[in-house]
Amino acid sequence: MNHANDNLPLLISLNDACRMTSMSRTMVNKYRAQGRFPKAIDLGDRRVAFVRAEVVAWVQDKIAARTTSVAA
Repeated sequence: MNHANDNLPLLISLNDACRMTSMSRTMVNKYRAQGRFPKAIDLGDRRVAFVRAEVVAWVQDKIAARTTSVAA
C-alpha cells in the first residue's frame, strides 16, 4: 500500500530526540545553542520538533567519530 505522505520527513519531539540520543533536555538545548545539534523546527507556542533523519544522522556521526578516533 502506498500512502501519499510516505516520502515526507518525520518530525519528532524534543523528548523523542532526548530519548534517541540519551541526553537530557538541558544538554540537547545547550548543544542547539552552540550549533552542535540538528536545527529545530519552530511549531509555535513554545513547541519545537526535529527531523528524525537528521537526529539519526547526528547519532551515526557520533558513532563514526568514536570508531575513527579509536582506530587512529
